[in-house]
Amino acid sequence: MTAPIPRLSARENLVGLKEMRRDQIDFIVRSVRDHGDIFQMRLGGLPAVMVNHPDYVQRVLVDNHQNYNKDNFLYRATRTVLREGLLANKGGEEWRLHRRIMQPTFSHSNVAKFTEGISELTGVLLRQWETNARDGTVVEVTSDVAGLALRIVLRVLFGLDADDRGRKFERDFLEVNAIIGNFFRFPFPPLSWKSPSRNRLRVLLAEMDAFIEYLIAARLKQDSDQTDLFTLLLHARDAETGAALTHAQLANEILSMIIGGYETTSNSIAWIFYQLAERPEMQQRVHDEVDGVLDGRVPAFADLANLPYTRMVIDETLRLFTPGWQTMRRAAAADVIGDYRIPKGTNIYLNLFTFHRHPDFWPDPLRFDPERFSAAEIAKRPRNVYLPFLSGPRHCIGKHFALAELHVITTMLAQTFHVTRPAGLPPVGFEPLLTLHPKGGIQLRLRRR
Repeated sequence: MTAPIPRLSARENLVGLKEMRRDQIDFIVRSVRDHGDIFQMRLGGLPAVMVNHPDYVQRVLVDNHQNYNKDNFLYRATRTVLREGLLANKGGEEWRLHRRIMQPTFSHSNVAKFTEGISELTGVLLRQWETNARDGTVVEVTSDVAGLALRIVLRVLFGLDADDRGRKFERDFLEVNAIIGNFFRFPFPPLSWKSPSRNRLRVLLAEMDAFIEYLIAARLKQDSDQTDLFTLLLHARDAETGAALTHAQLANEILSMIIGGYETTSNSIAWIFYQLAERPEMQQRVHDEVDGVLDGRVPAFADLANLPYTRMVIDETLRLFTPGWQTMRRAAAADVIGDYRIPKGTNIYLNLFTFHRHPDFWPDPLRFDPERFSAAEIAKRPRNVYLPFLSGPRHCIGKHFALAELHVITTMLAQTFHVTRPAGLPPVGFEPLLTLHPKGGIQLRLRRR
């Protein structure tokens, strides 16, 4: 027997319409607390079914993934920015072809090759921060690391160095991110309408597109045999059909990878060192580990496996501060999730902020505890309770690159500096845009070790 999905009351939805604009996270957290692991609600006035249990997520993302596409209002807004790149593509044969073409690019061996560029550029930022450490001035970590992450993705993708154009692209995307994030909380007027914010969005997107075309042209002019992601994607072919990416498809994928590559990394690194600054004993343990393993040398890809506690800190940060903090699917046909009927066309909403805080699977879920990711603790948990890169065929294609990048940057920062928060600052809150930002950024004081 199946049952209808529980619903928020008309009053709760009406209140939620206002509260989504004021504090989306608080509204979602309270709704999950009051209504459990599956219920129908209105997000920005539009109907969706919230799922917050690993069995339900397993059904949507893995077991019956072919029935759940990205043809929904969250990804329609995202496609305004990322077009039909892998991240925002609705699904179907076009998506499968792109995935087959691109998957080999992110192989273990290729990720290992890119590590040297990550460490080299991280070293540049650390040398810049030496002045701050010497003078005792406060560093706004979020923006500085965003610049580093953008330089890394441009170097790895193109073998090109960021210039003023790159910094403008970063500023443009921050503005786009805010516009799209606000639109999801209250999706009116449509993005296609003419209004000051919508007109500004179109200008920003045109400038971002022009930057991508500039990068492609600059890289094609280079007489270089280096192996970077651009070269790999340019020459990638589908093993079944021999198909390659068209110029427009290549540009879309490059835009998706640049945004995904720098935006999520910068937020994650900022959150990692915010946590370590608040927890001196954990910071000391990271220092001891990196000192013992590396003895001052720059980490290579092979070293990362020997830095397990540092990786546990990263994983716990990604649990509590998942950058890609919400996703949505649409049921192409009727289905059953658990004991509940899912009509055709239903929007399924997964919020990783609440999912990664589920008390049935994360005891004392708000506590920051890297030991949750020891081998013994991982073995106790069911599958699909930890999904910072999602799961199933549409899991993040750049997962292993992202983890290696976070591991290298975290290790090198911990080798070089001890971090603290300036006295008197309030706790850092959340700014829920397309990605989960630290509200107001994260200010830290650095001391050379």
